[in-house]
Amino acid sequence: MPPILPDFSNSVKLKYVKLGYQYLVNHILTLLLIPVMVGIVIELLRLGPDELINLWKSLHFDLVQILCSSFLIIFVATVYFMSKPRSIYLVDYTCYKAPVTCRVPFSTFMEHSRLILKDNPKSVEFQMRILERSGLGEETCLPPAIHYIPPKPTMEAARGEAELIIFSAMDALLKKTGLKPRDIDILIVNCSLFSPTPSLSAMVINKYKLRSNIKSFNLSGMGCSAGLISIDLARDLLQVHPNSNAVVVSTEIITPNYYQGKERAMLLPNCLFRMGGAAILLSNRRSERRRAKYRLVHVVRTHKGADDKAYRCVFEEEDREGKVGISLSKDLMAIAGEALKSNITTIGPLVLPASEQLLFLMTLIGRKIFNPKWKPYIPDFKQAFEHFCIHAGGRAVIDELQKNLQLSAEHVEASRMTLHRFGNTSSSSLWYELSYIEAKGRMKKGDRVWQIAFGSGFKCNSAVWKCNRTIKTPTDGPWEDCVDRYPVHIPEIVKL
Repeated sequence: MPPILPDFSNSVKLKYVKLGYQYLVNHILTLLLIPVMVGIVIELLRLGPDELINLWKSLHFDLVQILCSSFLIIFVATVYFMSKPRSIYLVDYTCYKAPVTCRVPFSTFMEHSRLILKDNPKSVEFQMRILERSGLGEETCLPPAIHYIPPKPTMEAARGEAELIIFSAMDALLKKTGLKPRDIDILIVNCSLFSPTPSLSAMVINKYKLRSNIKSFNLSGMGCSAGLISIDLARDLLQVHPNSNAVVVSTEIITPNYYQGKERAMLLPNCLFRMGGAAILLSNRRSERRRAKYRLVHVVRTHKGADDKAYRCVFEEEDREGKVGISLSKDLMAIAGEALKSNITTIGPLVLPASEQLLFLMTLIGRKIFNPKWKPYIPDFKQAFEHFCIHAGGRAVIDELQKNLQLSAEHVEASRMTLHRFGNTSSSSLWYELSYIEAKGRMKKGDRVWQIAFGSGFKCNSAVWKCNRTIKTPTDGPWEDCVDRYPVHIPEIVKL
């Protein structure tokens, strides 16, 4: 007997019912106004031109009424435009691409691990298991100091890495945008784990001889979400400083933070974090509107630091032997999930269409009044965004968000491919993902992008961008020599 095929008619009908519902709710005002407008037009046609002229003549206006009305209209319009926040534009951005001499294939990484941890084979085996399941590829890069056996994490080497990444990204940004160093009004540099004196922002000012009245900021210790914190800070500054340009530099310096001990929780970052950095030009100048790539719509920040577990889940400390490393807690994914939930609760009403908000509200009321066991409704964020840039912190992070937000493989493709090609580049990973979407020619005018990042503390931050113009496939950037090879299949386990 041939197998009975499933009846797809019900699912198809439900699909069209949902589409109809979404259209009805999202366009309810338009659908209500159309009959009203049609009624007005019919009434005007019925009256005829003579009656309309008589009606107009019957209205009496004196000079005082006209002047008062004009003043009121001008006053309201002035208050509205003065209180309206300035539009913040992302003119362009660049991502650092490390030279091939810095690449660390699996074989090289494991050989170094065996030599450095020769007295602790269990730690070597642990790193191998992590690397096999990490989602990283063979072309990720580590700084030159880490290629030595043993590594040489000196201050000079760390400064050398910072100069290489930051100056390369800055040079590319200035060349790409035609921006002159004297035209930079605001400079923000974020790097969590390397905070020398003078600061990294001072290093940039010295290199490019920036103006003495520049407003510069150096953010440290804020984790992988510091890039979006920098964007938020730049946005606030651009709101109070008209006609200004802001440059944001996001990076993480690996050299002084490569753990050489035996604690497993501290060995994990060694397997995931790699070289990377990005430079972003933001502006509130109206003259930049036409050439800008994106307009900043929202930034939403969530901080769970009041909870002790959340505060300590990513923690820099010494191990039993006095070696400093970053310890990642086993509760990290659960804490990240709670932070994401809080962030979504805030950003949802700002971005979701009315149909999704109504469904969520009805489900919430139903659970409170009728049955608490009802499954909570997860809003369909695909109705609000065309593209998703999820922080490439690791395979587990991307898997969890894809599952919780019910995203397709294509929606998380940019995150997975960035993790595979560049590894976890910390706060700059979101820009490699955005660059991937552009390199694939998928970014169209009006498209909305959701950037989601997690960081120590514990933080979950979101930024929403709207594409200002259809972006042509770039001929440069970090993906120029490899985008045609992607997407690639990433197996669950890569046997080493």
